[in-house]
This record gives sequence, C-alpha cells and structure tokens, in this order.
Amino acid sequence: MEKEQYIASGILELYVAGSLTETENNEVYNMMLKHPEVLQEVLDIEAAIVKLTKAAAPKDKVTFNSILNKLKDTGNDTKVVSLNKRTNSWYNYTGWAAALILGGGLLWMNTQNNTLETQITEIQTEKDFFETQIEDLNSDLVDSKKIINVFRNKDIISVPLAGQAVYPEAYANAYWNKDDKTVYLDLAGLPEPPEGKVYQVWSLTLNPLTPTSLGTIDDFKTDNNKIFSLENANESQAFGITLEPAGGSVSPTLEQLYTLGVIES
Repeated sequence: MEKEQYIASGILELYVAGSLTETENNEVYNMMLKHPEVLQEVLDIEAAIVKLTKAAAPKDKVTFNSILNKLKDTGNDTKVVSLNKRTNSWYNYTGWAAALILGGGLLWMNTQNNTLETQITEIQTEKDFFETQIEDLNSDLVDSKKIINVFRNKDIISVPLAGQAVYPEAYANAYWNKDDKTVYLDLAGLPEPPEGKVYQVWSLTLNPLTPTSLGTIDDFKTDNNKIFSLENANESQAFGITLEPAGGSVSPTLEQLYTLGVIES
C-alpha cells in the first residue's frame, strides 16, 4: 500500500485513539520510521484533537456534529485528513469514530475539571465563612466571661432600675464598677425603640437634681444579649434611661423616662 493510501485509510486516527491491535500498532510504527510523511500525519492528527478540545470546551455545546465541524475547520495551521469517499475500507469510518470518541472524552474531562474547580471554590468559601463564625463565637465567649466576672465582683455596685409611668412593665439593671469607671447595663427588660429613637442613659445627682449623659444605646436592636457598657466617671447617685431622638438629647425628656434606680448609700 502506498503511503498516500495508507494515510487516507483512517488507520492513523485509530492509532492515535489507541484502538489498534499490537500487530497493527507495530505496522504503523514501522511506517512512521520508513515514511516521515506518515509520522507527520500522526502528529497533525494529535494536534488537531488537542486544538479541537480547547476550542470546543466548555463554552460550546458538545454534539457529534459540532465535533465533526471542529475537525474540519481547525484552520490552516493544523492538518486534518478528509474522508476518502472513493474507498470502502472500514478504516475510513472507524478511524474518524475513534478520533471523535477521543475528542469527546477529552472534552468531558475538561468539563469535569472545571466542575471540580468550582466545587473547590465553593468549599473554600464555606470554610472562610465558618472560620469567621468561629471567630465571632470566640469573641462573644470572651465578652460573656468578662461580663460574668463583672457580675460576680463583690465590689460592683448593683442598681435595679424600675419601670416608670410611660412604660411600667420596663425594667433594667446597672452594674457600676467605680474602679475602672464603667457601668454595665442589662437592658433586656426594655421594649425595642421605635424607628428614629434611641435609649439614652443618664447619671444623676439628686441634690440638686443634675443629669449627665453617659451616652446612647445605638445598637439596641442588633445586640442579642442586650448588655451594654458605658464609661461613667461621675459621682452618680442614680441612673435613668429615657427614650430620645436618634443622636441623643442635651437633657433628658422626662415624659419619656422608662426606668430609674437610686444607688443605695
């Protein structure tokens, strides 16, 4: 068989696809040693399949016709042998079929690889999320231990704040640490403030009655524990909590006084 007929027979496509017997593989190998044109044809077939795989995956819909069209239209830089319509050799058909199967398999592997990379990205995102959650929990745990230690401190001044006329059901508790000038407030007994309003905490001296603002509770709605801390360097005799416009007020709105508690002497 002349080398031109041998190239056109389709056996080289089967060789690339790994579908030949050992005897046939040896035959092709000897032909490649004997005829450089045969060797070049094998290299061209392999290059065409690799180029087809890159061109078709994964954005194109993979069908039998799309792979066949890619094989025919890979460009001038890569040689693809057309089917010889004049020969009835079964190599012509099985060779192309093997090449198509190989190309389809490479496309499938490319798609699987992209899917795996997406799954790895999703797992990494979930890992980062859980690490953030753990950090938040650890931070909350540290805060909780600190609060427990404050409540158990025998030198802490505990002041219950009773509900007033505007909302008799309200209640709160203040825990004043005079050493570090901090007052801790348990506000779980207060209702959620309406939109545009905040609770404002006041340190009071009673004679004469003088209020000093300790600050506003701006994150009341988002804090689940409803425990807050404010600086208090005053010589407080009582604590009061009023409902004020967002941003706070210069002086307390007494008709919006929710809780009040006097420090026992």
